[in-house]
Formats: sequence, C-alpha cells, structure tokens
Amino acid sequence: MRAVPLVGGPVEVRGALDLESTQAGVMPRRLPAWTKEQYQDPSVYGVTLMPSGVRLVFRTDARELEFEVLTSTGQLDTEPGPRPTGMLELVVDGAPAGRQQAPVGNVLRMAGPGAAQRLVPGKPGTVRFAGLPAGMKNVELWLPQQTPTELVALRADGEVLAPLPDGRRRWVHHGSSISHCLEADGPTGTWPVVAAALGGVEVINLSQAGNGMLDPYVARTIRDMPADLISLKVGINIVGQAAFRLRTFGPAVHGFLDTIREGHPDTPLLVLSPVSCPALEESPGPTATGPDGRITALGDPADVARGALSLTVVRTELARIVAARQARDPHLHHLDGRELLGPDEADDLTDGLHPHAAAYRRMGKRFAARAFADDGPFRQS
Repeated sequence: MRAVPLVGGPVEVRGALDLESTQAGVMPRRLPAWTKEQYQDPSVYGVTLMPSGVRLVFRTDARELEFEVLTSTGQLDTEPGPRPTGMLELVVDGAPAGRQQAPVGNVLRMAGPGAAQRLVPGKPGTVRFAGLPAGMKNVELWLPQQTPTELVALRADGEVLAPLPDGRRRWVHHGSSISHCLEADGPTGTWPVVAAALGGVEVINLSQAGNGMLDPYVARTIRDMPADLISLKVGINIVGQAAFRLRTFGPAVHGFLDTIREGHPDTPLLVLSPVSCPALEESPGPTATGPDGRITALGDPADVARGALSLTVVRTELARIVAARQARDPHLHHLDGRELLGPDEADDLTDGLHPHAAAYRRMGKRFAARAFADDGPFRQS
C-alpha cells in the first residue's frame, strides 16, 4: 500500500470550502475560513465541521483502499456510549461500492444538552475497502454527514490520479437541518445528494443544522463561489428560534437574494419554503422538546396577528417575495416545501420536525422530479 497525499496531490476534497490543519491531519469545513470571525455562536462552527456532502474524489486502478480518519462525536453522561459516528461510503463510477461505520475517535462528554464539553481524546481509526473492480475507475469517498471527521491518511495498492472534468453542472444548496440531514442513513442518503444523482449534477451542500438564518456571510459565500444552480430552503430555523418578525423577515430575504445576485445575476435560483411541521404551522416559536421527545411550539398563536412568524406566514411571504421579484428576475423560482413532504406525512417526522431516512430519500426524488424536469427551474438548457 502506498500513501497518497490528501492535500496538494491528486485527491480533490469536494463539498468543503476550507481545510483546517490539525494535529492529526486536515479537517474539512463547509464555509470559508473568513466567516469564523462573523459569528459568536459556537454551534455555527460545529455544524460547518459536520461534512454533509463532503467527499474525496480521484481516479485509481487500486483494488484496495485504506482511509484513516479521526472522528469527533458526543456523549451525554447518561448515555451508555458515544453517539453513532455514521457511515463512510464508497462510490465507484457512480455506483455504490461499499460502506463502513466511521470509527469512534474523540468523544465530547456532556452532563446534559448545552452543558460544558469535556474532551475524551481518541485515536485515528482505519477503514478498508477491498475487492474494487480492476482497471482505472472514478472513486468518491463520502464522509459521514453528522460527524466532524479529520482526514489523516489515504493509502492505495495502485496508482491514484486526479479526477477528470466530467461536465456536470454545480448546484449550491443552503438550508437547515432538514437539508443537512443528520438522520439520513448515510452521506449519499441525504436528500440533496439523492436529488443531485438523479439530476446529473454535482452538489455543494452549505446547509447548517439549526442555523439556516439568512446570515449575510452565507450569502456572500454563495455570491463569490462558482455555481450553475442555486437553491435556498428558508424558514424552519427562523420560526423555530423566533429569529425574525414579519417586519424584518422580508427585508432579510430580499437582502440575501440581492447579495447572491451580485455574483450570479442570471443563475437559476430556487427558493424553497419549509416542509410540513405540525407544531409550527400556525404557532410561532421558539420551540422546546416535550417529554415524548417531540417538538412543541412555545409561542402564542395570537401573536401572529402582531407580526410573529408561523410556517404558514413564512410560506406566504416567500411566495409573495419571489413573485414580486420575478418581473425583473426571470431566473428566480419558488417551490412550496410541502411538495417535498406534506401534511399527510407527519408520521415520517421522527421528532415532529426531522424526517426519517426513507423520507429524506423520498424528498430527494421529489425534488429531482420537480427541479430537473423539462419545465423545471433546473432544466438542462
């Protein structure tokens, strides 16, 4: 087995906009380094380290690959063991070729949710993919979407070359945890990856669990990066955290779109409203988790008349904003999120908010059927 450099060699790390050097290796991060100084909430940094959509891409004639990683996962003191680290998945010439559980490395212990973290240091672990087809092939090694993963080493028993351009369009997507897809059954089971495979495009997933807040630094990131297609899934975090009122929500949406359009004036841009979430359809946030483990709204429904946001209000506003802008922006489009997961599918929400793994795959298929159709916003021109 020969060592393959992870930086400065033939391997491309796609889906990450920053590679942070660590003691063990390099840590992919899904926002540029310059954004770190523009937020105070550590949860933003944490979710950008979760590599949803991040993969290593290369060509090789190897029959066996070894991948050494150092993961970081959490554990409450009341839990019997560390939380699941998720899957590493291998795709060869576009087809699934193997999946392995990511090894447990560092563990962040906590007395309870939101409590101070205590690091229990771990060591890198190695996963091996053997029995690969003979001959030169295109390989994608996908990282677990929910677990920060430091890249330590890659070894192969054959030659490793840089990937060739494949001509696929680049789709940049930003959303919340429902696009981050922590509950998916693996990194290729997130709905954006499912949709991208069906649509024949390459996805960059900038979604941030709990942090889809129309942050200006995200808009500037999208503005400045290459993109052939752009989509924004807006609303659930804003309602769930009572982050805006009606007075401030519309201008924030307009400002986010204006910034993106500075760099992508004619790129197809699709605005998606939230999928169904019964607790927040008519009630504003903030939210809490009830004794049954399901989300509940703490806001007063009567406050909606005074400017509080429910999902119903957000959907109406997003549709209105897109319609108003379309006269001067014919490449701007809107899709009601309930077309991806509707009110009759509430049983598919594991905690009243997040879809289960099969529902995420179904969402990806529905998105592809609508967005990449011959009359869809992402149709091939």
